[in-house]
Amino acid sequence: MPVHPAPKEAEEMEGDGDSAPELNGEEEESEEEHSASPSESEEESSEMDEEDCERRRSECLDEMCDLEKQFSELKEKLFKERLNQVKAKLEDVASGRAAEYLDPLGVLQNNMKIRIEVAGIYKGLCLEVVRNKHECELQGARQHLESEKLLLYDNMQSELLERIQRLEDDRQSIDITSEWWDDKLRPKNSLKKWDPFRPAKRKKAPLVSGPYIVYMLRDIDILEDWTAIKKAKAAVSPQKRKSDVLVKVEKLGAQFSAHCEDGRLHYEGEIYSKGQSVILEVGDEAPAQAVITAVSTGEVWLRREDGTKTKIYVSQLQKGKYSVHKA
Repeated sequence: MPVHPAPKEAEEMEGDGDSAPELNGEEEESEEEHSASPSESEEESSEMDEEDCERRRSECLDEMCDLEKQFSELKEKLFKERLNQVKAKLEDVASGRAAEYLDPLGVLQNNMKIRIEVAGIYKGLCLEVVRNKHECELQGARQHLESEKLLLYDNMQSELLERIQRLEDDRQSIDITSEWWDDKLRPKNSLKKWDPFRPAKRKKAPLVSGPYIVYMLRDIDILEDWTAIKKAKAAVSPQKRKSDVLVKVEKLGAQFSAHCEDGRLHYEGEIYSKGQSVILEVGDEAPAQAVITAVSTGEVWLRREDGTKTKIYVSQLQKGKYSVHKA
């Protein structure tokens, strides 16, 4: 095996050992140079930066002033343009040519026409309602007048019948004595005192032909007998006279059975209550359907299909002026 390469390596190692201190010295010098050069460059760059900043600051301020002037000019122009536009619109509105004014105006005019039509229809309906109320009031006043007339007639008729009955009772119960008739039969022109107990001269009986009755009694005796018969008849048959008077009243007055009791109407055997539907007949008029709204002691209120109200007295039902039937 060869042994020559070993001394070369040793030489190289020695050469490296001698050059190492030299390299270290050079590196230290280069580091010192480098450390000195940045400090100088930093000072120069700081001076340059301050000058640039001042210059740029002045340029920016100038640009800002120019921009502010331009902005103010543009703002003035925009304001004037807007003002001119507003004035033009105001002139159009005043002259009635602006679309922003004409469209709402058309809507308002259309609404006005609709409201005028509605008001006219409402006015007509109100007038019709007032007219119907007026007619109802007139009809009610006429019916009330007729009812009051009938009531007055019935009251006067009943009073007159009572007076007639009292007069008949008084006539039947009068005590007709012979002395009263004697006073009547006494001659007025006679100056002599007339004695009622003195027998009067018998008159000569007149001659008659055919069948006849001869009274053998005096006129005073006949009157006394007639008075006694009347008294006995009045005492025996008072009920008969009352029944005759009731029959007369029924003939003159009521023809139908009708009366009110416990808030119900009893008519011809039928019972009608509040809220019941009935058929109302008035004289020669056509029958009409109605509803009973109220029943009092002597009157009945009905509401017809057309909404009108009718008041009927029980006396009118009894006389047949009104009649009701179940619907």
